[in-house]
Amino acid sequence: MNTPKRLASLDALRGFDMLFIMGFAPFVMAVCGLFEGGFWEGLAAQMEHVEWNGLAHHDTIFPLFLFIAGISFPFSLASMRSKGLTDTKIYLRIARRAVTLVLLGFVYNGFFRLDFENFRLASVLGRIGVAWGIAAVLQVLFSTRTRVVIAGSVLVAYGLVSQFVAAPDAVAGADPLSLEGCLAGWIDRCLLPGRMYLGSMDPEGIFSTIPAVVTAMLGMLTGEFVRLPEEKCSGSKKASMMALAGVAFGVVGALWSIALPVNKTLWSSTFVCVLACYSLLLFALFYYIIDVRGWQKWSLPLRVIGLNSITIYMAQAIFDFNGLTRYFFGGVARICGDDWRQVIMTGGYLLISWLFLWFLYRKKIFLKV
Repeated sequence: MNTPKRLASLDALRGFDMLFIMGFAPFVMAVCGLFEGGFWEGLAAQMEHVEWNGLAHHDTIFPLFLFIAGISFPFSLASMRSKGLTDTKIYLRIARRAVTLVLLGFVYNGFFRLDFENFRLASVLGRIGVAWGIAAVLQVLFSTRTRVVIAGSVLVAYGLVSQFVAAPDAVAGADPLSLEGCLAGWIDRCLLPGRMYLGSMDPEGIFSTIPAVVTAMLGMLTGEFVRLPEEKCSGSKKASMMALAGVAFGVVGALWSIALPVNKTLWSSTFVCVLACYSLLLFALFYYIIDVRGWQKWSLPLRVIGLNSITIYMAQAIFDFNGLTRYFFGGVARICGDDWRQVIMTGGYLLISWLFLWFLYRKKIFLKV
């Protein structure tokens, strides 16, 4: 059996997604600060999370990464099965990856400071590990049709519960979709030890991880579709059908959001639909350009990031990239004056981060989880 081909578009899309976390978002905000007007203010606002309901570009980064992790798994699963691995060994590999991501999340949150009273247990990497791990087990256990039914049922059930069931400790009449009244916050307060990011709940908490599993499942369903042989479905047709599926999710999410607002903190069912739209459209575009048309050279800077995405995420938390930026760019920033200082410093930070990954890429050093 042939080993499944690696998708260059997937590495590039992962790199595009991580680019904003790596420093591009602050750089865009700094550039916007040079100009006046509604357009520049609006663009800068897209580089930050919305406070509660609504959606900005910065809210898409995490779910897109989880969606991409889902796309990758059917390729990994096919590779493991081609090597003769039993389902038991596959489950063990899934568990190892999930646990590793959770542990890396602890490290990212400052575990080695040993300040356990103020330690935040929930994390972005932890949610990726748990949500991806559960979705991967479902991928091994059930048929495509069954998983579609599971995903749809979870979204409907989670949407209804989050919309109509308020936290038991909320004041009478509290909105179940508010920070004070949401059931997700109550479950976190009851079951999640340590510090919570929002004080009364955590955006990477327990209950809201359930719909995040669906985000990973949708990515895996997409990966399954892309793996179809060319004789059954050409690359161009795959890109078109993914784009159409994205539009369909967007319509469902937009209509449903009339009753159930799009909310990243709650990972609302409408958020899952709208982000499935965004993820499918973006992946269809990258897939068509890079893998179908074969135009790959332009994407190398993104693939350098995408191939070591976890590395840069962890490295920026552990190493002093800001100190390096001040050392190499502080003088130039001071000479250029106040207007350009932030542009130069954020641009320098981004460049240093990318050069770090370029060095690893040239040395063929890749952190695989």
